Amino acid sequence: MIDNVLLPNPLIVNTGRQQIKQSQQNQRKPDGTPSAFDQVLDQKLPASQGVKFSQHAQDRLRARGITMNEAEIGQLNSAVSSVAQKGGKESLIMMGDAAFVVSVKNRTVVTAMDRSQMQGNVFTNIDSAVIM
Repeated sequence: MIDNVLLPNPLIVNTGRQQIKQSQQNQRKPDGTPSAFDQVLDQKLPASQGVKFSQHAQDRLRARGITMNEAEIGQLNSAVSSVAQKGGKESLIMMGDAAFVVSVKNRTVVTAMDRSQMQGNVFTNIDSAVIM
C-alpha cells in the first residue's frame, strides 16, 4: 500500500461555474486587449526583469561596434515596458544611432543594427515601433 501520493499540480477546489468564470477572467478580451490580470502581471514582471540580449543580438552588437551604457539599457527597458503595456509583441526600438528588434513577451533583444545598416532595410514581423 502507498502511504504518500505526490500530485504534480495543485488541486482546484472551485465549483465548475466558478472555475470557468476565473479562467475567462485570465484570458484576453475578444478585441485582443489584455485582461485586468494580464495588465497587472505585465506591470509587475518588467520591474524585476531586465531586457536580455539573444546570442545573435550580442554577436551583432560586437560586430557592428554598438555599445550601451546603463542609462541606455534603462531607456531600452522602459521602451519595452511601454510596448508591453500597449499589447505589442514584437517591436522595433530606435535609440540614437541604433535600432533593436525586441521580443516583448520574452523581453529579449533579437537583433541590433547601427544607422548604416538601417538605411534601406525592411523590418518585418513587428507590430510596433518606438523612436527615442
